[in-house]
Amino acid sequence: MPYCDSSLLVGGFHTPTGAIVDPLRAGELFRERAEAAGALTTVAETEVTGIDVASGRVRRVLTDRGEIETELVLIACGVWSPQVAALAGAAIPLTPAVHQMLDVGPIPALAETEEWVSFPLLRDMDNLMYERQRGADLEIGSYAHRPLLHDPSEIPPVGGHPGQASPTSFPFTEEDFTAQLAHARELFPSLLTDPEPPRKAAINGLLSLTPDGGALVGETPEVAGLWSAAAVWIKEAAGVGRMVAELLTEGSSEIDAHGSDIARFHPSQRTREHVRARAAEGFPKVYGISHPREQWLSDRPLRTSPLHSRTTALEAEHYEAAGWERPQWYASSTPLLEEFADRLAERTHEWDSRWWSPLIEAEHLAMRKRVALVDLGAFAIFDVSGPGALPFLEHFAVARIDVPVGRVVYTPLLTPAGTFRSDLTIVRRGEADFRVITGGAEGGRDLAWLRGHLPADGSVQLTDSSSAVTTIGVWGPRARDLVQPLTTEDLSDAAFAFGTARNAVIGGVPVSMLRISYVGELGWELHVAAELAPRLWDRLWEAGQGHGAIAAGIGVYGTTGRLEKGYRLMGAELTGEYDPVEADLALPKVKRADFVGKAAYLASRERGPAAMLCTLALAGPRRTLRRRGARPVVSRCSPRTARSSSMLAAGAPS
Repeated sequence: MPYCDSSLLVGGFHTPTGAIVDPLRAGELFRERAEAAGALTTVAETEVTGIDVASGRVRRVLTDRGEIETELVLIACGVWSPQVAALAGAAIPLTPAVHQMLDVGPIPALAETEEWVSFPLLRDMDNLMYERQRGADLEIGSYAHRPLLHDPSEIPPVGGHPGQASPTSFPFTEEDFTAQLAHARELFPSLLTDPEPPRKAAINGLLSLTPDGGALVGETPEVAGLWSAAAVWIKEAAGVGRMVAELLTEGSSEIDAHGSDIARFHPSQRTREHVRARAAEGFPKVYGISHPREQWLSDRPLRTSPLHSRTTALEAEHYEAAGWERPQWYASSTPLLEEFADRLAERTHEWDSRWWSPLIEAEHLAMRKRVALVDLGAFAIFDVSGPGALPFLEHFAVARIDVPVGRVVYTPLLTPAGTFRSDLTIVRRGEADFRVITGGAEGGRDLAWLRGHLPADGSVQLTDSSSAVTTIGVWGPRARDLVQPLTTEDLSDAAFAFGTARNAVIGGVPVSMLRISYVGELGWELHVAAELAPRLWDRLWEAGQGHGAIAAGIGVYGTTGRLEKGYRLMGAELTGEYDPVEADLALPKVKRADFVGKAAYLASRERGPAAMLCTLALAGPRRTLRRRGARPVVSRCSPRTARSSSMLAAGAPS
């Protein structure tokens, strides 16, 4: 790395495919090529003054030069996107935030290279900074300063502030850059100190920050036909443009849109207060090194289960999903560490042991040996009813939904391309009465999708019951021993088969019992009115003490328990880039009824998988293979790619 004082460096890595893009010129090229192809009409210096909405759908755009009749509006307005969406009554949860940059030069040593970029951009991750050449100049950028957040309405027009160079810049605040400039001089002494080059520009530039740092792409949950393509960095712009175009024209994209779907946020996460709290916390993470399991700490708790007081009393370590506080493990399980000491693998590396506890594996083993209660209050629960309910759900589900009353159906929902949009559980509660159950993290996406496709004739009613109904899981070889004395229902295998549901009274509390399991053990999901959940938990907990019952966290339910049994998770193993055949979830037969993605699903069954999801089991009681993220493990002994999400040691839970 030329010009850099390498004695200050401990280590690093080179990304030869990295690039530096001029965003203004890139935008000009995109626009010019679209206009030349006749695909774009640009109307400059035209102010949007309103967006008319009728019956929940966009109808027209109002401007200071007239009206545009349309049922489709795509907001790609950067830091102004929330202000434009508000004209239609929708929320785009982002806030403009300052990123400081200093441009110094000309620097003789850089001018002599006669190149625009002669050496790689240097990312100084420890100091949250970067330095990059721009011809004879050096640009110094910083994310190390305090969070400086703004509202879109505060952004003045060009010239509204002295020294404002562009619409998305504010005057430079020197005091926020003093330490960073000193770091840059230390790292590049020959360029910045002898002599000190003149300043060409110094700005507080604006970028878009969201509650989780991700992009905001897709149709807004509030208004049909109103789409967002916001909080997109220039390095992602081309891919996002292609993804949005495919979603609009074909209904699916070869690029998985799951993580950027704007519908992922609950309404409570779209408020100004929450967005700003998370943006302030997230700003240092933009350029920092974040752990894959790292939790957000600001604006919590936001949504709590009816059992929160019970799980807190058991010293739960709560993790967050869609704003919900979910017990990940319990400090009250500490005695289990001694009980299962010979079966617990030690994590010796500090990074690997962050945001993790051996209590997860201890709770896992206790559940496998005895019985566990699990707070599943974060489940998203939608009740679907009406004369059109059956054909409505049948149209989206891969599995057959026209089953006897009392049956529980697990099913994927597909994109038109046959890849995964979601996977969820549907219970037939009556001839025209169904309950849809999906994971808390998926609730916003699934609810928006289902609501967005309700028939206009009113034949289907959809109610979000997530806050009215909560769920307690009871699983383990002693689950029946625990629950049977509390109810008059016959819980035997013969009377209550797997994959069925029934109403019952347990410990004096009315519940809906579903005999299903995401952890591969005997037991039930117990759906109960929120106000009765603490009473039910107390009855189960008291009765369970004679059976060695413990409370198990989502670390077991959502990770070790499901992985040991090979169960899949949307957003992890199941994505918009793979289909049920590749995920080994193809059903033995294909139902007669048509459903979204059926043609592609049939073609995949005929063609066979290009990749196959599998589980790797490692021999030995303490063997581990550390892998982070969603990257596949490629099998070299087969012409096909083996995608693996789980690495399990034989005889160990993780």
